[in-house]
Amino acid sequence: MAQTATTAAPPQTHAPSNPISHAAINATSAMHGLPHALITLILIAAALLLAGVIHFILVHAVPERLLKRRPVLAILVKRTRRILFLVLAVVLLGTVLPEAPMAASTLSRVLHVLSAAFIVLLGWSLMIAVDTFTVHKLSLRPDNIQADVMARKHVTQWQVLRRASHVLILMITIATALMVFPAVRQYGVSLLASAGAAGLVVGLAARPVLSNLIAGIQIAITQPLRVEDAVVINGQWGWIEEITSTYVVVRIWNWQRMIVPLAWLLEQPFQNWTRDSSELIGTVHWNVDYTVPVDALRKKLDEIVHSTPLWSGKVVVLQVTHALATTIELRALVSARNSGEAWDLRCYVREKMIDYLQATYPGALPKQRLELEGQPMPDAIHDPVTERAHQDA
Repeated sequence: MAQTATTAAPPQTHAPSNPISHAAINATSAMHGLPHALITLILIAAALLLAGVIHFILVHAVPERLLKRRPVLAILVKRTRRILFLVLAVVLLGTVLPEAPMAASTLSRVLHVLSAAFIVLLGWSLMIAVDTFTVHKLSLRPDNIQADVMARKHVTQWQVLRRASHVLILMITIATALMVFPAVRQYGVSLLASAGAAGLVVGLAARPVLSNLIAGIQIAITQPLRVEDAVVINGQWGWIEEITSTYVVVRIWNWQRMIVPLAWLLEQPFQNWTRDSSELIGTVHWNVDYTVPVDALRKKLDEIVHSTPLWSGKVVVLQVTHALATTIELRALVSARNSGEAWDLRCYVREKMIDYLQATYPGALPKQRLELEGQPMPDAIHDPVTERAHQDA
């Protein structure tokens, strides 16, 4: 009876998932017999070298003509070159190191670190992309932004959304990177579920930051104020210089800066002089005598506003608003293109009108009248001391 000889089949090995892993397995087999640390260093060096080659190819694969036509893309490529190399290096190291001869515990820690680094680099890239696109949009704004309501609206939206996006991306990136590690993952789950005293403390501590962040998003959407709006906040008059994700910077008329938290700003009333338009009507008041010729002053006011480019050419009115006991009050209304020019125009009109009154109608300036009524004054005053002196003489 013939017997058939059977041969043992070779053990089935897991096929590599990609060519890089296959190459790493072959390289490790070829270096069999070398120290494990040396094999690991050679694999790391090979991964970094391959990352450099791929990075060079990807960076120079974008045509120069496309970069010239798309300045935003050119800036983005320039600012993310180093990050792209780091991302490629992390990905390739995470691919080849599992084939290196190292302990399982060490490999697990290294892979956790590489995963967290990849998440951080991805978040960093997103922040750069948002910042680059926002800077490009802000560079398109006109020079005279105070006279353009739509430009101020867009600048405000982009600034607030950029800072809000930075905060959100930063928070999500850090949280995701920490969740890679098992211990931090358990703590994060308990924190999100609001379980434990630590979660409550962190939640209460983050409440002001979150409230200001939500207020910033609300301002960007509802637009109660914009960049370069003229406002009166808490009795201080100035312009909105900057809107961040948590506070507003107000440039006061004396060049000081007032910092106002966004959450507080939305809960308190404030005046916005340029909400719908940057044009304003300035008021000027004078107290003059009853003998002043109002028609002559009205003609002079029209002459004054026509002599300065500060006047917008729309409103010029002079009215008698009050009749007091000794004087009358005149009020002039003059229009200007923005709040700064309105203030300068008011001062200019006030000074020129005072000069005109002094030179032409000095009697019309405010004066005090005194009328005395009573018995006539005696010719001589009886003084006993003086009378006795005359008698002795």
